Amino acid sequence: MQKKHQCLLLTATLVISACSSNNDSPLKDTSVTKGQANFTKYIALGDSYTAGYSDNALFIKGQEDSFPNILSQQFAAADGGTFAIPLMNDNVGGLLLSGKAIDGPRLFLNNGIPTQVSGLTTTEATNNLTGPFNNFGIPGAKSFHLRAPSYGDITGVLSETANPYFARFASSPTTTVISDAIAGDATFFSVFIGGNDILSYAISGGTGRDQTGNKNYLSYDNNDVTDPGLFADTYSALIEALTTKDAKGVLANIPYVSTLPYFTTVHYNSATLTQALADQLNNGYDPYNQGLQKLAQFGILTTQEAERRTINFTAGNNAIVIEDKHLTDLTQHNLPSYRQATKEDLLVLTSSYFIGTLVNDDPLKVNGLSVPLADKWVLTPEETTLIIHTTDVYNMTINTIAQTKGLALADIKSVMNKLHDEEIIFENIKLTSKYITGGVFSLDGIHLSARGNALISNVFIEAINEKYKSTLKKVDLRKYPVNYTETIH
Repeated sequence: MQKKHQCLLLTATLVISACSSNNDSPLKDTSVTKGQANFTKYIALGDSYTAGYSDNALFIKGQEDSFPNILSQQFAAADGGTFAIPLMNDNVGGLLLSGKAIDGPRLFLNNGIPTQVSGLTTTEATNNLTGPFNNFGIPGAKSFHLRAPSYGDITGVLSETANPYFARFASSPTTTVISDAIAGDATFFSVFIGGNDILSYAISGGTGRDQTGNKNYLSYDNNDVTDPGLFADTYSALIEALTTKDAKGVLANIPYVSTLPYFTTVHYNSATLTQALADQLNNGYDPYNQGLQKLAQFGILTTQEAERRTINFTAGNNAIVIEDKHLTDLTQHNLPSYRQATKEDLLVLTSSYFIGTLVNDDPLKVNGLSVPLADKWVLTPEETTLIIHTTDVYNMTINTIAQTKGLALADIKSVMNKLHDEEIIFENIKLTSKYITGGVFSLDGIHLSARGNALISNVFIEAINEKYKSTLKKVDLRKYPVNYTETIH
């Protein structure tokens, strides 16, 4: 099913940026029918998942293995047209802004360890590509960004009012993503957007703000949670624009971040201690524990919270120590907001490289033990509850619009839940959400592997076939790799 793009180098500085993925399509399979859909011109609208971002970067092979490109190949057998992608220049991955690297390079497995590939990307964001294009997946985009004017203005990248990935193929500095997307009068579309409206908050360990009730996105910081009302208004406007000329399409709901390996790989009790070290740490935290008990005796702190905050180590596996802003503020009593983590806390993947390191090479200052982890390293239950609730509200909007507009709905959330809770079996291949070994997620723990993209392509196909009575064929997951090698040809 996979096709390789054959792009010609025209001059030292001019490269054809996208080629048809369907130029070498086989003879038409008469068992495949389009039903009530029209796949003549398909466009994909979304964020990094739609773009094909994988292994912590955007690169050619990842774009070719993106779910929209896979779908376009299946659409080809049902009179689907070409699918143009704003391809990157290489498989190193990443992006330059005036010669300075601002993203990437991609990761690969080096003796079982995720490692950056060698070399520098050759993709320069200031080199604007000429469209038209079919894939409007913009890494980093939130829902409201797709309607934001000047989101493709390269001069606004440093001030974070624009996106370099969109700037490199926007039709003009003042255009919007949705304007460029609908310019070609698509007959079919997919929309998978909204993940970043909550994901950036989660990746930051919940350091952003809940903007519920505030529709002024210009006042948002990058890690804030998008107001559900703003999300609903934006999503509705996007679908109205896409369906103005009766185009049909498929929408995707948003999975819980708690199902992504970025938040489920690092265990809360990952500190292994000797009895001697446990005793040393207990001595260090003894004044803190005694202070909690005194405040509980005076009724300033409940007994339950005092117990929750008490820090105690034993020989063997121990829970790490974290800061928790949701605890009762005791700074006026000279006590910080510390406690040990529990299984309800979600540590971000990058904390695995930080826990156990020393502060200024001081052996008495160990991060996660004698020095509690800062808020940015962990999602507390309160923060996860906010994320899940907000995701549910976003998904209610998506579901309602799909029903109202008569569009297909790909239930990505349920698939991610199943991968997290149990497994999915395909042709004797076991797929789970486990980091590295699960087969679905790439090495950044958030984005999909090629096989993961093939998996959700089949979810899209199921939804399309059910809604529009088409008979598109599913893709064979075995043809898509779990991991890319250091060198991709």
